[in-house]
Amino acid sequence: MQPSRPRLDAVDLLRGVIMVIMAIDHTRDYFGIPGDNPTNLATTTVALFFTRWITHFCAPVFFLLTGTGAYLSLRKRTVGELSNFLITRGLWLIVLEVTVLRCLAYQFNFDYHVTMLIVIWALGWSMIVLGVLVRLPMQMVIAFGVLLIAGHNAFDALRSTNVFVVILHGPGFLLNHPGRIVFVSYPLIPWIGVTAVGYGLGQVYEWDVVPRARFLVRTGLALIAAFVVLRWINVYGDPSRWVAQKSVTFTLLSFLNTTKYPPSLLFLLMTLGPTLLFLRMAEGGTPALLRPALTIGRVPLFYFILHFAFIHVLALVVCWVKFGSPHWMVESPDLGKYPFTAPPGWGFSLAGVYLAWAVVVIVMYPLCRWFAAVKQRRREAWLSYL
Repeated sequence: MQPSRPRLDAVDLLRGVIMVIMAIDHTRDYFGIPGDNPTNLATTTVALFFTRWITHFCAPVFFLLTGTGAYLSLRKRTVGELSNFLITRGLWLIVLEVTVLRCLAYQFNFDYHVTMLIVIWALGWSMIVLGVLVRLPMQMVIAFGVLLIAGHNAFDALRSTNVFVVILHGPGFLLNHPGRIVFVSYPLIPWIGVTAVGYGLGQVYEWDVVPRARFLVRTGLALIAAFVVLRWINVYGDPSRWVAQKSVTFTLLSFLNTTKYPPSLLFLLMTLGPTLLFLRMAEGGTPALLRPALTIGRVPLFYFILHFAFIHVLALVVCWVKFGSPHWMVESPDLGKYPFTAPPGWGFSLAGVYLAWAVVVIVMYPLCRWFAAVKQRRREAWLSYL
C-alpha cells in the first residue's frame, strides 16, 4: 500500500504557513509603534487590525497540531512510549520557556525582573496533560477537550489571585513584587482542550481520502457557522460583546474582535473552522510557492527559537544604528511595555514592519532547510526534542 505522505505534508504545510504568519506579530512587537493597539477599535486602522487578526490563527493551530502530531507518531511508537515522550518533551518546553527563550530570545538579559509565561509554557503543559490522556479511550480524550473549549467561558466572571486559578484561567500574576514579576499570559484552559481535540483529529488521518475530506469540510464549515450564530446572539462564548460601530467595516471588526487571553469559545471557533478547511485544501499537494513553508513546518521549534532571537537581534542593530546605543533592547521593561522599553521616537509603520518580517523569513528559510535535512538524515533521539 502506498505510504500516506500527502497526509503528513498537509499537516506540515499548515504548521509552516502559520509559523511564517506568526513572525508578523513578533516582528510588530519589536518594530511596531509603541502603544499601537490593533484591537482597540477607537484608535486602530483596518490594516493594523487585520495584521493582528490573521496571527490569531497561530496559537490554535500550534496546539491543535501538537495533538494531531502526537496521534500520528503512534505509527512508530507504542502508547506508553508516546506518553513518556509527551511528558518529557513538555517538561523540556517549560524549561526552554523560562531559560533559553526568556533570556536569549525575548529579553537578552538574565536579571529575571520580568518573566512572561507565554505560548511555549502552555504548549509544554498541554503535552504533559496529553501524555496522561493518551492512556484513556479516544472518546474520553475528545470529550475532555470539547468540555474545556465549550465550557470554560462559564467561568469568565471568576477573578482570583490564587495561583491555580491564574495558571488555569488567568491571565494574571504568579509573582508581583518590586523588581520581580512573573506573569501568566497563556493560562492553560482551554489550550489543553485544543491539544486533546487535536489528538482526536489525528485519527481522521487513518481514513481514506474521500471520507477524510468530507469530514474536514463539513466540520470546518460547522465551526464557522457556529461562530457566526453564537457571535450574533452575543450572549455566551466570549467575555467581550460586539457592538455597532461608526461604520459597517468597524462593526465587522467588532464582530471579529474576540478574546485570546484566554481564548474564548468564539475565538477558537473562528480560527479552528478555517484551519480544517485549509487542511482539506492541502490534501491536493503543496503548491510551489508554499514549499518553503512546508520545510519550515517540519522544524517548528527550531524556527520558533531562532526567529524570535533573530527579530530581537535585528531590532537591536537598528536601534544601535539609529540611536547610537542598543541598551533599550537588553533591559527589562515594566510589564506594560513588554518586551522592551522603546527609546523616544522608536517604531515603524506597517510597511516597515512587513519589510522586517520579510527579512526574517528569508533569513530563516535556509537555516530551516538545513536543519530539516539533518533531522531527516539522522535518527538520534535528542533531535525529536527540537
